[in-house]
Amino acid sequence: MNRFTIKLDEIKAAFAAEPNPTIEVRLDRIARIEKMIEANEEKICKALEADFGVRHSVETRLAECQMIYQACKYTRKHLKEWMKPEQREVPFHMGASHAYVESQPLGVVGILSPWNYPVQLALIPAIAAFAAGNRVWLKPSERSSRTSGFVASLIQEYFHPSEFCVTTGGPDVAEQFAALPFDHLFFTGSGTIGKKVMRAAAENLTPVTLELGGTTPVIIDKSAKLKDAAASITYGKLLNGGQTCIAPDYVLLEPSLQEAFIQELQAAAQTQFSNPEELTGPIDERQLEYWQHLVSDALDRGAKAIPLLNNPGAGARPFEPIALINVSPEARILHEEIFGPILPIVTVADTSAAIAYVNNKPNPLALYWFGKDKKNMKRVLSETRSGGVTVNDTLLHITIEDLPFGGVGASGMGSYHGKAGFDTFSHQKSILEVRGFFGLNFFKGTKTARPPYGKMTEWLLRYLK
Repeated sequence: MNRFTIKLDEIKAAFAAEPNPTIEVRLDRIARIEKMIEANEEKICKALEADFGVRHSVETRLAECQMIYQACKYTRKHLKEWMKPEQREVPFHMGASHAYVESQPLGVVGILSPWNYPVQLALIPAIAAFAAGNRVWLKPSERSSRTSGFVASLIQEYFHPSEFCVTTGGPDVAEQFAALPFDHLFFTGSGTIGKKVMRAAAENLTPVTLELGGTTPVIIDKSAKLKDAAASITYGKLLNGGQTCIAPDYVLLEPSLQEAFIQELQAAAQTQFSNPEELTGPIDERQLEYWQHLVSDALDRGAKAIPLLNNPGAGARPFEPIALINVSPEARILHEEIFGPILPIVTVADTSAAIAYVNNKPNPLALYWFGKDKKNMKRVLSETRSGGVTVNDTLLHITIEDLPFGGVGASGMGSYHGKAGFDTFSHQKSILEVRGFFGLNFFKGTKTARPPYGKMTEWLLRYLK
């Protein structure tokens, strides 16, 4: 045994002592998360700014704090309803038997959270796990070390470690963490690491939820208003410096639209992000080098780079946002999650070609479609597979608590947010209470099917056909 297995045993023992917490206990844990963020908003903003070099406090409050408040508010409103047993239909021959499904806590949930939104992507899964009645153990990312360390200190201040435990550390700690026999393991990050997490969890038959990524497409229909589309795409691409799992990764449009779209894209970028203090920087040198390598590879294969801003930050930015055109199909940037302020633009003949292009790649976590042509929109929605979709904007489907958020295929498995999160961290236990007709022993349960077989059994067989 090592210190991790000992710690997990302690948390499991605490859960065993309170295996089905009351709604009051669950809401109290969620309320403490809310209070923890409210009391420390300013410090959280400063920690994130220190990690990213540049990250505006408004962006942090919108993308981190507000998402947490929203999850708390929505859960508080609906938790009583979610916890109620769900009645299920019983066939006539089962008499007055009563069937229902009861949501039961799983136990101890492990959460491996990422660096790009290190507060909300650590705490929103925890809110869902607490709503379902579980205990939580969090391992935040070491790449956002200041924020992860600060969040860890806050959790230790607001929670007993047997309720909400947190462990910081590098890849070696994450590896040991993923190998622990949790009752559920929740991971947000890259597909490469997701495979490692799944392999480690398989040793214990631990169920996993994997929130991964993939290359998110934007399809601009010829019926779209390019100015509006460009403004939405710019925001979705450059929020958090592009370091968002559902940020647009490439744009598909017809050749005749490309020139006008690029002009609108530049105008939108200039309007929204000309202030260097409002464009988030790369999380670290490794991320910056990754962006540079992606661009170099694309340019070496014949792509052309188009600056999106006409005032290159007077040296204040380590990387300037760009669009890429004439990108080779073999370029790395069309096959990898960019996670940065680079937008490849690919021309396609029509909607059919756009659908074929998307379907020729692994299923993405998100897809965006812009236009007014309902027929083309319905074709794209029905003929492509993605975790979620926003039509005529970007990012916003993740903000709707009543919509499950998760991937499909290569972009992940399982979902959370709202009721979907409660269900993810619950066991839906099927229960049948056997009763006869009118409280009598008549037609009760297996009675009519038991040997010795006679006329009653034959009648049952005919009835069941």
